[in-house]
Amino acid sequence: MINRIPRLLLQCLAMTLLFVAVRAHAEPYLAVQMGLKCGQCHVNPTGGGLRTAYGDVFAQTLMPQNHVDTGNDVWTGDISKFIRIGGDLRFDGTVTQTPNTKTLNTFTLEQTRVYLEANVIPERLLVYVDEQVAPNGAQSREAYGVYWSANHDWYLKAGEMYLPFGLRLQDQSAFIQNTSGINMTTSDNGVEFGWERGHWDAQFALSDGTGGSSTTDNGKQFSGQLIWVDSRYRVGTAANFNNKSTGNKSAFALFGGLRTGPISWLAQAEYIDDKSVQEGTTVIGQKQLASLVEANWLIARGNNLKLTSEFFDPDHRVPNDNQTRWSAIYEWTPIQFVQVRGGVRYQDGIPQIDTQHTKLYFVELHGFF
Repeated sequence: MINRIPRLLLQCLAMTLLFVAVRAHAEPYLAVQMGLKCGQCHVNPTGGGLRTAYGDVFAQTLMPQNHVDTGNDVWTGDISKFIRIGGDLRFDGTVTQTPNTKTLNTFTLEQTRVYLEANVIPERLLVYVDEQVAPNGAQSREAYGVYWSANHDWYLKAGEMYLPFGLRLQDQSAFIQNTSGINMTTSDNGVEFGWERGHWDAQFALSDGTGGSSTTDNGKQFSGQLIWVDSRYRVGTAANFNNKSTGNKSAFALFGGLRTGPISWLAQAEYIDDKSVQEGTTVIGQKQLASLVEANWLIARGNNLKLTSEFFDPDHRVPNDNQTRWSAIYEWTPIQFVQVRGGVRYQDGIPQIDTQHTKLYFVELHGFF
C-alpha cells in the first residue's frame, strides 16, 4: 500500500508536478488549473473515483497547506503488483433555513466509497469497481472493464459506468447535474468508446438508459462528448438521447474552462427536451434550460475559495418560473488526505413556493486516499 520512493526521485516528481499544477482533487476546476485531462489524475478517463499513482503522489506533496513528513513512504494505493485501492469519505453538518419552516440542523454521512483497480494486463486491460458502502448499505456506482490500445490513444469500456456528458461536478445538487439526469448517482449499464489524440478528447457511450435499474423496453441511451484541451483553457460539447417507451428525452450542452492567474473558471449551459412528461394522460413534453458559472480562487496553497452562480428554467412554456442559486464555499486542505469545506448556498425562485427560497449553511469533512 505504501511505496518507498527514493527522496531524489520524489523531489523530481514534485518539481514536475509543481510546474504543471498547484493542487489536485476530484473536481474539474483542478484539471483546468493544471492544464491536463481528467485521466491524468484519475483511473476513469472522464474523471472521478480512484486516483492514479500520479494523482496520489501529487495529493500528498503539493495539494495540502502543510505536508506531514513520512520520509520516503508515499501512498500510491498499491497492495500488490496488479491491485490498487482507494477511498473517499464525506461527513456533513448542515443548517437549513426555509421560510415558514423550523430551522433544521443535521449531521449526515454523505458517502463512504471504496475503489478497487485490477491491472490484469498492466497498462492495457483493467477491471475497476467503485462501491458506495455507506450510508444505506452497499450501492454499486461503477463496475467495468477497460481495454486500452498499445499507445493509449483509444479505449473500450464495458459495464456499469458514469455517462460522458459535460462537467462532472462534486456537487450533485447543481442544476446542471439534475436537469440532464446525468451525474455521479445515475450510472448506467452499457459500453463506451474513448478517443484521445493530442488536444482532443472524445467519448461515445451506448447504454440501457435506466440509471442502472432493470430494463423495461428495448430503448437505448446514446451519450457523447467532444473536448479540446489546452494548457490554459478547454471547450467542449455534449449530447444525450434517451429513447424511452414513454417518450424520448434529449439533452445538449456546451461547457468549458479557463485559467486566469490564480482563478480557474468553469461554465456549462444545457438544453433539455423531454417528451416523456405527461399531464394526466396527455403527453405535453417539457423544455428546460440550466447553466452554471463557477470561479475557483487559489488564495494560498491548500486554500481555495469557490463562488458559483446557477440558473434553471424548469419549463420554457411557463413564464416567471425561473430559479437561481448562489454558493460561496471555502476549501481548506491542512494536511494530505484531509479537506475541510464550509460554505453557504442560497436558492431563489417562485415567491409562493417556500422551498425555492432556501438557505443552506454547511461544514464538510472530506477524507480521501
